[in-house]
Amino acid sequence: MFKFHFLIKIYSKYIIGVYLKDQKALVEAALFVSENPVSIRKLSEITGITSTKDLKDILSTIKKELDVNSHGIELALTPEGYQFQVKDKFLERVSGLTTYSDVSKGALRTLSLVALRQPMLQSEIIKIQGNKAYNYIKNLEKKGLIKTEKVSRTKSITTTKEFERYFGKSLNDIRERLKIGKENEQPRDSVSDRTDEEDS
Repeated sequence: MFKFHFLIKIYSKYIIGVYLKDQKALVEAALFVSENPVSIRKLSEITGITSTKDLKDILSTIKKELDVNSHGIELALTPEGYQFQVKDKFLERVSGLTTYSDVSKGALRTLSLVALRQPMLQSEIIKIQGNKAYNYIKNLEKKGLIKTEKVSRTKSITTTKEFERYFGKSLNDIRERLKIGKENEQPRDSVSDRTDEEDS
């Protein structure tokens, strides 16, 4: 009888171990295919793991495995959730491969305005881009690429360290590139011509 219970215990541990490995692999797959950070709630829906603690334990294991030097990516916690990202030391060498598809053209234009003129007032951005810019600013702040501070009836906006990490360049490098690009732009007739072309 003792041997029987012992075998059951060993088998149970084995089954649990296999289950956890499958769940860990599922979490990794979800993070890999998603262009945007994935929240704990979403990961719970995908994996069926209802315990936040268990899910965070799996994420912690993944993070520890990726933190060793042999990996070029890491697991990061952003304001929107968890995501895989390239480690800082490799960013500049691979940044040209990304299309920044998770940020719309309109939002990229907002970022370029803030990068060049920061700190920049939200009211100034609205004058340039129109009311669509309210959503751009909201989404960019949610991604952690900009931060806002209340100033009278408007907001003062600046870029963050995550902004530099996202593009794989220093703020100075990005500003220089933007200035060169601005000098090469063809003049346009009106602000409305610019804003009509921007994605929402």
